[in-house]
Amino acid sequence: MKSAFFATILALAPVAGMCQATAGAPAAAPASASSVFTGELGYSFAYPGDWEFVDTKPMMPAAHQQAAENATTDPEKKGAECAQIGFLVRSGNPPSVIMSLTLAFDCFGSKFSQDDLPSLGEGIAGGMKKNFDTADPMYDAYKIGSHRIWIERAKGSVKGHSEVTYTLETACTILDKGMVCLFTMAKDDAALALFEKSAVTLEGEKADALVPATVFAGDKKK
Repeated sequence: MKSAFFATILALAPVAGMCQATAGAPAAAPASASSVFTGELGYSFAYPGDWEFVDTKPMMPAAHQQAAENATTDPEKKGAECAQIGFLVRSGNPPSVIMSLTLAFDCFGSKFSQDDLPSLGEGIAGGMKKNFDTADPMYDAYKIGSHRIWIERAKGSVKGHSEVTYTLETACTILDKGMVCLFTMAKDDAALALFEKSAVTLEGEKADALVPATVFAGDKKK
């Protein structure tokens, strides 16, 4: 089941985020020009240039192990094997985190379509509850060019670390080569605004902001 499978990818997020949260992230610096991450699946994201870019390779074995332990079906196990962190940046102490989570279809062995986003979104929401204590979730959908975007926003904390509350926001889409989710654990409104207002490109289609101002305008709850 596609929605159940995708929860394994989201399991990578708290592992990566909390590895950085306990590492003593540097304090946020004044705003500077953006840096651009370009992923192999055909997307780019302009993250804040003064945020620290983190090498995620050392944390991936533990992240994949946790995802594999949570997997119960063959598609979930394959998803746990193929899921990757594209990039991870952080700022502040405790840190706000911005990252991308990806699934390459060549690795997974089958493709999703944009019509699959609603059911995949259900799996993402379920995965969020496995890894975070959440409250007040909201859901919406919009388009960047021809690409449909599914988005969720909630308040929450990583399980076992209730001392820090974040705004958790996940925006996902389907590309020709794979699925991409852009995710933030935003400690404050400023960090959330940086995430939402960052420029993004999806297979050549550009948007000045990842999340339009009209999204969540109606306080949309499931």
